[in-house]
Amino acid sequence: MTSRRPGLVLIHGAFHSGRCWAPTVAAIEALAPDLPVLAVDLPGRGATPGDLRTLTIARWADSVVEQIERAGLDEVVVVAHSLGGLTAPAVVTRLGAARVARLVLISAVIPPEGASNLSTIPRPVRWFIARALRPGRAVPPPGRFFAGLFFCNGMTPEQREVVYAQLCPEAPGPFHEPVRRTGLPASVPRTWLLTLRDRANRPRQQRASIANLGDVDEVIEIDTCHDAMVSEPATLAAILAKGCVRRPTAPGIDEGVSTHAASRARMPP
Repeated sequence: MTSRRPGLVLIHGAFHSGRCWAPTVAAIEALAPDLPVLAVDLPGRGATPGDLRTLTIARWADSVVEQIERAGLDEVVVVAHSLGGLTAPAVVTRLGAARVARLVLISAVIPPEGASNLSTIPRPVRWFIARALRPGRAVPPPGRFFAGLFFCNGMTPEQREVVYAQLCPEAPGPFHEPVRRTGLPASVPRTWLLTLRDRANRPRQQRASIANLGDVDEVIEIDTCHDAMVSEPATLAAILAKGCVRRPTAPGIDEGVSTHAASRARMPP
């Protein structure tokens, strides 16, 4: 009997690229050098071509699946941050329960079934955000002030520079799309990493998203800001590596994926 380890597929959020995962990827490589890791670039950034003006959630998901296939990853743990919560369920649905060992969501955006991301924003500010996200044009990335305010609170200056250096324009279409999760395999275990100091997606909003998704069997609280993959890479690496346990390949044996007891990681001052 041989054993294999699921690969980690990391999906970034809005205005980010695959480069945002670099600190966490480095921490994973130090902790578990045998663990395959794929930090994808969604279309329109990095090495992945795409017209930001016309992109859809379906195209995002198709691109992630294409990158998984090119990387030769058979079994995976799908990890999504922030707006990656729109893409990850579609990716899991396309791959199916036989290939996805676990879905991990980090401060993710999960609208109610049939609703759009914009519809979840409070009405007093929704009109202004909708204007900034007008369809048909790429949305410029936030400046350093707003990125620092909403993504980086509590970070060191060096960590902030990591975030600022990879910010990129965004596609407006997926913010407006109604989200459908029909076909999402209920048998795939679901972990939520809840960021307690988050200004971009506050804990109460995350708990609403947890309820919208349903069947979350594990919630791990991390006392950090929105971009936890930069502020707490060692913590994320430990959680993700532990979730990617080796699984036997002999017929009829299925050990499943281990779960973590709820934990709380503290940021350095």
